[in-house]
Amino acid sequence: MKNLKKILSMVLVVAMLATMATLFAGCGKSTYTVGILQLVDHEALDAATEGFKQALIDRLGEENVKFDYQNAAGDTNTCTTIANNFVTKNVDLIMANATPALQACAGATTTIPILGTSVTEYGVALNIENFSGVTGYNVSGTSDLAPLDEQAQMILDLFPEAKTVGMLYCSAEANSAYQVKVVKDYLESRNITVKEFKFSDSNDVQAVTENAASSCDVIYIPTDNTAASCTETINNVCQPKKVPIVAGEAGICCGCGTVTLSISYYELGYKTGEMAADILEGKASIESMAIAYDPKPVKKYNKAICDALGITVPEGYTPLD
Repeated sequence: MKNLKKILSMVLVVAMLATMATLFAGCGKSTYTVGILQLVDHEALDAATEGFKQALIDRLGEENVKFDYQNAAGDTNTCTTIANNFVTKNVDLIMANATPALQACAGATTTIPILGTSVTEYGVALNIENFSGVTGYNVSGTSDLAPLDEQAQMILDLFPEAKTVGMLYCSAEANSAYQVKVVKDYLESRNITVKEFKFSDSNDVQAVTENAASSCDVIYIPTDNTAASCTETINNVCQPKKVPIVAGEAGICCGCGTVTLSISYYELGYKTGEMAADILEGKASIESMAIAYDPKPVKKYNKAICDALGITVPEGYTPLD
């Protein structure tokens, strides 16, 4: 009988130890699968994606987060396909890099948390009237919007003799149209003639740019993903014609611009990753999470293009990296 009691006691101890091991294992970090949908390859979006991934690795540990990275190669239909695939896979969170990516993801799920980055204006992107900065549902993120009135004033400060300013942007990008409207209103209130030049996709960028360069003293390009992927084409048209470009972000300015009010897309992506970590760890609710911005945009200039066009940049600007 004593031996039987000893055996039963040992069995109970082993069972308790196994149960405790299971409980302690459950208290460890979970492994999360994060879907990343990036609209297209270009410097700004690439930097945002890298910042996002690094923030999650720093917070959760590289072994605890798995990234399912997908690139739509600039195609909105592909964005929809990728977004639906993420939903089918039931990923833990989706990062949507650029406006069309965000729109596709928001249309694919109302339950999986979605964080956007490199999105200019969420109210416009998500068709929310009187947007307050919080969506109230499963979407939040970071905005790459630099102060548009300051960008418009840069045009006036650097090119005071300009009478006609062209707005060059992609008609398929709602956030580009929003930026153009704000800058156009600012310039027209100061008696500058503003003309809009829209291209539908990369195939007609050259023809539309040639028209703009022939009609305007200065061209403004907002934060626009299609334009960002076509800066060489744009520069090959505008620089020989001596038409300067003021850009909405540093990636475009590096390729074809003279000056920009620049944000750090890496830091913007990193902030998005920190928001993602808070959501995954249960420290924050996405429904009440406000859109975040870069608080310290910097005036920068493209030395090579400014030198080629004979433009003297005033104090307060730093050269692009």
